[in-house]
Amino acid sequence: MVTGSDMPVTRCDGSGMTTNGGHRPVFCTIVPPHVLDRLSQAEDPLVHGPARRTLRRDAYERTQRRLTTVVGAPAVTTRATAAEPGTPQRTVYDAEHGTDLPGVKARGEGEEPGQDATVNRAYAGLGATFELFLKEFGRDSIDGSGLPLDATVHYDRDYNNAFWNGEQMVFGDGDGEIFLDFTVAVDVIGHELAHGVTQYTANLDYFGQSGALNESVSDVFGALIKQYTLGQTAEEADWLIGAGLLAPRVTGVALRSMKEPGTAYDDDVLGKDPQPATMDDYVRTGRDNGGVHINSGIPNHAFHLAATTLGGHAWERAGQIWYDVLTGGELDQDAQFTDFATLTVKAARARYGEGAELNAVTKAWERVGVRTL
Repeated sequence: MVTGSDMPVTRCDGSGMTTNGGHRPVFCTIVPPHVLDRLSQAEDPLVHGPARRTLRRDAYERTQRRLTTVVGAPAVTTRATAAEPGTPQRTVYDAEHGTDLPGVKARGEGEEPGQDATVNRAYAGLGATFELFLKEFGRDSIDGSGLPLDATVHYDRDYNNAFWNGEQMVFGDGDGEIFLDFTVAVDVIGHELAHGVTQYTANLDYFGQSGALNESVSDVFGALIKQYTLGQTAEEADWLIGAGLLAPRVTGVALRSMKEPGTAYDDDVLGKDPQPATMDDYVRTGRDNGGVHINSGIPNHAFHLAATTLGGHAWERAGQIWYDVLTGGELDQDAQFTDFATLTVKAARARYGEGAELNAVTKAWERVGVRTL
């Protein structure tokens, strides 16, 4: 068990309530700070250079998000207005390797694909996310009210991350040494947009166990979006987050594994995947906002166990239960694993009765060592 008590706590600008009672915008990245910290210490300048620049850029964006929360966002007149109910309104912008957002418009809703594959992947990923939430959960976009979906690609140079900043998606191209283009994995797109769903619903605090739940919910829906896009059952899915994102030189298959947390990568430069699969190996640390990207492996594993026990399409029953908890209004912002687990049991019983769903969810949490009350 890692304590990390001597490490400084760097908080993401996470969920919370603003002074006017609204939801605080979040700034959350797909690549955790502790991964970039390790890369920044590499001897190879092709590795440590992009990592250090990415850390500096992330710190700047996080600060800007905090300022926006305090003083309010300026009115933006160039963005798309809300779409007709039940229809997406996607706009993809090109930052042209700069950092001014949103950038130059590259593709709008209904426009034909262009020659930029990154733009086309971002557009398709926004659409896949919108479609899953609408068709399977009856949710009209991220906020439930037709919020336009904006994304910016080609952000900065050798930028090793992708993020949701409370208003839009942003994708780097990667450095080509450790990470590839961040639009190559549709689950990464879904993961970051799901932070927006959490922002507009449970608004989970981004620290400790509530932060790990915030990350896990995004992994769950990111995985579901990939499976939905590919038409996969729970048994057919790889349950990897960010498969295809790691460059050829890296010994690993993805950023995280929901099936086997802790096995996604084991690399001389990147390090070893630190995620635990059960509470026996829960990591207590001051890094990564109290381990939000690390301990999310535990609820991730619970969802995988429940979904594969039930079989079929994971979004149909296990996903519905998780969605019910996220949007049901009973999940506190500072919820702990036990609180979330207990609500999934309650949601399974309410929707499906005393059947296979309730049994699968209950046993999944038992196997990862999380109590239900």
